[in-house]
Amino acid sequence: MLATWLPRQRWFPGRGQPARELEIISDTTLLSGDPQLRHLIIEAGHAGGRARFQVLLGLRTLLPAGIAPAAVLGQLPGLACYDALHDPELASVLMAGIAAQRSAGPLRFVREPAAPLGDWQGSDGQAVRLLTAEQSNTSLVFGDAAILKVLRRLFPGANPDLEVADALARLGSARVAAPYGWIETQIDGEPVLLAVLSEFLAGASDGWSLATSALGRLYARQAAYGQDYLTAPVAPVPPGADPPAGRADAAPGGADAGAGAALPFAAEARQLGVATAQMHAEMATAFGGRDMTPAELSALASTLTAKLNSAVALVPELRAHAPRIAAAYDDLARVGSPVAVQRIHGDYHLGQVMYGQHGWVALDFEGEPAAPLAERRALAPALRDVAGMLRSFDYAARHQLVGHRERQALAATASAWVTQSQREFCAGYSAGGGADPSDQAPLLRALTLEKAVYEVIYEHRHRPDWLPIPLDYVAAA
Repeated sequence: MLATWLPRQRWFPGRGQPARELEIISDTTLLSGDPQLRHLIIEAGHAGGRARFQVLLGLRTLLPAGIAPAAVLGQLPGLACYDALHDPELASVLMAGIAAQRSAGPLRFVREPAAPLGDWQGSDGQAVRLLTAEQSNTSLVFGDAAILKVLRRLFPGANPDLEVADALARLGSARVAAPYGWIETQIDGEPVLLAVLSEFLAGASDGWSLATSALGRLYARQAAYGQDYLTAPVAPVPPGADPPAGRADAAPGGADAGAGAALPFAAEARQLGVATAQMHAEMATAFGGRDMTPAELSALASTLTAKLNSAVALVPELRAHAPRIAAAYDDLARVGSPVAVQRIHGDYHLGQVMYGQHGWVALDFEGEPAAPLAERRALAPALRDVAGMLRSFDYAARHQLVGHRERQALAATASAWVTQSQREFCAGYSAGGGADPSDQAPLLRALTLEKAVYEVIYEHRHRPDWLPIPLDYVAAA
């Protein structure tokens, strides 16, 4: 059943490809009886090699109402088998384990001393809900107090998602959700993080939703009122004032909007830039940093070129733009000024940040889940996060136009919004104490193109209809 079910999951590498030589390497019962909860660690082969995965398996004589068909593995004699994270009653066992600092076989449930969990019971499961937006992991929200992120693909060693968030929280950072606890185990003598419980930012909205909502209204108004809307006056936010939580139609005081008024999300983009710079400063304090050597810079450029060559071999549409991209990488190798490196977020985009009453907060510091752990924990230029966010603005604006009947008419509006959001973000990043991106143009250009090349591969494999989004960028860059 697992061999059939695993390849259908979004977090399984090479989704749709068969799982080969599957082995259950750990099987721990967390709840006996009916229902039963078993914690499985599975090792399986896939197109790219072998990997380990975590599955919480629920078993009942009768499948609970509301369990999605995709969560069902199959049927054993007299027992339905399903993904227990879809069952609030069984999911509550994990929270209760952290609250009680339980040990179960090789599993260890850890609670931060100051975590406001009380004596969690949750036996009826009514306070638990599963978030459906995630792809690489699975998250559960407990009331409005805490969120548990269950890692699906497992790696040995110190996981940066907990490592970074915990370090910044101990510095008193307002840019992270404080960890409340975690679940861990050991495999072959090495620690393996299984799940992280963190503060839930009740009432906050993720950056992707805020940006795309603002764009939806902008596109609708443009369609209704025409190009004149872009030059209509907009009341500015007073200088120094934060936009209210959820507001997506104000202009920052004094911001240069170019021709016409400030567009929706300009204020939020600037504040996000400030928050990003603060986050990077705190990460440098917690983990240190240094300047790259010329040899390291040359090696980085060579790595980017190798990735480009692999992408061209996979996606022929990229071939026409490859010489220009390679030239940008060559320019990076010749940068004469120091390039600082430090710990960074590593997978930074609008879906990884939340806006609430305390401003912007970053989530999910584990980096690109498919990358080796050593690579995700390595020092890197902070502008790699900046490049990721700049590309995210482009995605927010253009994905809504895929297949849109007025795509051509709205293209100029999308470009204006992207340009302004990127400019405001970079201005905020500089104002917040980060290195001015405009002073590091060759580095930022190379890292932004690196991100776009990655996007080309991703869209080619998973969303061919979206492939023009990154291809259009590299064609114009």
